Amino acid sequence: MIGTLSRVLSTLRYDVPASLVVFLIAVPLSLGISMASGAPLAAGLIAAMVGGIVAGALGGSAVQVSGPAAGLSLVVADLVQTYGWRATCMITLFAGVVQLALGVFRAARAALAVSPAVIHGMLAGVGVVIALSQLHVVLGGRPQRSALANIMELPRQLAEMQHHTVAVGLLTIGVLALWTRLPKRVKVVPAPLAALLVAGVTAWAFDWDVTRIDLSNAVTSWAFPVLPSGDWHRIVGAVLLVALLAGVESLLCSVAVDGMHDGPRTDLDQELSGQGVANMVSGALGGLPVAGVIVRSTANVQAGGRSRFSAVLHGVWVVVFALGFGWTIKLIPMEALAALLVFIGVQMVNLGHVRKVHGHGEVPVYLVTMGAVLVLGLAEGVLAGLALAALLALRRLTWVTVKTRPEQDGRVHATISGSLTFLGVPRLTRDLRAIPPGTAVDLDLNIDFMDNAAFEAIHSWRLNHERLGGSVDIDELHDEWYAMAASGTRMSRTKTPRTPDRWWLPWSHRHHRPARHSGPAPSGPRPASVECQLTAGAREYHRRTAPLVRPIFTELARKQQPTHLFITCADSRVIPSLITASGPGDLFTVRNIGNLVPRRGAEPHDDSVVAAIEYATQVLGVHTITVCGHSGCGAMCGLLSGGVKAGSLPGMRRWLRHGYHSLATFIETADEPLDGGALDRLCKVNVQQQLENLRTYRKVDEQVRAGQLELVGLYFDISSARVHMLPPLPSTLSVKI
Repeated sequence: MIGTLSRVLSTLRYDVPASLVVFLIAVPLSLGISMASGAPLAAGLIAAMVGGIVAGALGGSAVQVSGPAAGLSLVVADLVQTYGWRATCMITLFAGVVQLALGVFRAARAALAVSPAVIHGMLAGVGVVIALSQLHVVLGGRPQRSALANIMELPRQLAEMQHHTVAVGLLTIGVLALWTRLPKRVKVVPAPLAALLVAGVTAWAFDWDVTRIDLSNAVTSWAFPVLPSGDWHRIVGAVLLVALLAGVESLLCSVAVDGMHDGPRTDLDQELSGQGVANMVSGALGGLPVAGVIVRSTANVQAGGRSRFSAVLHGVWVVVFALGFGWTIKLIPMEALAALLVFIGVQMVNLGHVRKVHGHGEVPVYLVTMGAVLVLGLAEGVLAGLALAALLALRRLTWVTVKTRPEQDGRVHATISGSLTFLGVPRLTRDLRAIPPGTAVDLDLNIDFMDNAAFEAIHSWRLNHERLGGSVDIDELHDEWYAMAASGTRMSRTKTPRTPDRWWLPWSHRHHRPARHSGPAPSGPRPASVECQLTAGAREYHRRTAPLVRPIFTELARKQQPTHLFITCADSRVIPSLITASGPGDLFTVRNIGNLVPRRGAEPHDDSVVAAIEYATQVLGVHTITVCGHSGCGAMCGLLSGGVKAGSLPGMRRWLRHGYHSLATFIETADEPLDGGALDRLCKVNVQQQLENLRTYRKVDEQVRAGQLELVGLYFDISSARVHMLPPLPSTLSVKI
């Protein structure tokens, strides 16, 4: 009962207002898409009703809103001209059956394999076609059959343009462009609705000669869809085209919308099935094809929609409007709708999409898809984009790079990257043979596959190079494709890459070249050696790791949002990111000798740890503070010796005073003699005591009591490489605050 009441209140508070916002956007867009599709204007409203009620109720997304989509308008327009409107409705119905079957057989995720560059290029091409065709309506003429014909006809249309229709169009576009700059309280009214209202009222007030929208015969003229006549191959192709385009657009929209809210994620198969049922109903009722629409879905999320009730209610409002207030639509000039479509078409050429695909080298796919849609048609454009995307993917899979760099000691460092197949053998052999004979070569294989032809090429070059007096030392960064092939071991078909770069190994344990020192480190001062290792490590990071982590650091560059303050020892064997499997931006880390937290007001005074605690809890808003100690801690050894082992280190002696409470607690709880295990027991008690020390700070204690902050103790056993959780000190031993 309480759960039902909560859902009702949530719907009234969030979903009802959001549904009204989406409804106000849906009505003008649905009418405009109907006009661009060459369908009866009522067909767009029917699709909006069905998309909201049916797809909203049966789909797999909580907040996605479905309806007629501008991306399908070219397909529908071509079908209407070829088969007639009633047959187009039957094609929509059959397309819904196909979508339902794909959803039942759980084929939805296959749609995500389509390159976004193809989808964005298709939508951009459709946008240009819509803008060109509707521009003729704004100028007082009629759109032509193709984009090229519209371009060729444009000069004549400009010479014969009608001033009243142009004025209505410019007024509509002007309101749409300026609306985003108005105050928020004004922008509560959606821009498309405001633009049509301003254009309609102005045209009525000045008695301009414009074309009015008439829906008076929408109900009486309805007839059940009929089977299309003609070549059945083309009809089946049309059904599949509508089903796949609408399905892919809906699924990609679902994935995009999932990133905008914190609610449940979309069940893609259920979403595809729901879209199928919606298209069956829309086709039967005489509506346009239905798909998930990013504009309405985004508006729904931004308006506060939290559940599918928002989408369903938006469809209900469209029904109420069409039946009770449909007469108001005749106040809207047809030219204003055309101007709205011109504006939407231009916006569909999204420069943000171009920048995204440019970062992945897919601009050619985007441009080819867009151009082919303009010149050849929608289906041909999509196929051209898919073909080019497949060719580029094949090129990337078979692309081989060989980079060589001479070292200061006369050696040559070479790196081969990519998937080594027979297609890359010519380039591989050419670049390897360019390495001077007789040199010592360090060869890195940064590959994820190697076929027999590639192995033979590398192996033959190696044997020949060594025969001429050179040496070749091969280091494989992933699976040992070369080593296994050379030993005659049968290669696995699967790719199971190991962690690249072996970043977690100490310098002394990594694979070194024969010319480099790989034994125990020499004793005594070695500043030059350390500098050499650091410099070499930085170069290795830039060469191998930086390209992999650069996207993450690009996101983190603006702001850090760690969830944990991690206080640990400065011991070189404790690597926080390694023992917690964390990454950049996760831990706000403080390191000092003995992982000590000075108590509030303790002497000697220290602000560094306190400053980190204040910043982490009051600025960064961390959820957890972790104190991590470790076995064999030198600071705890100094405490146990009474400061003897820190005798020549005055700074160390002063700092270890902050560990006296740990030593006192350890002595109080000791039930065994101070044997060889005493040091590690003190290391654990020290972690527990530092958690108590944290609570001497008022803000920390308040957040812990309020449940906003959690204190955690960890202990890293170095010899076993295991991390243990430590309980807090018993209340009888806790230091009173």
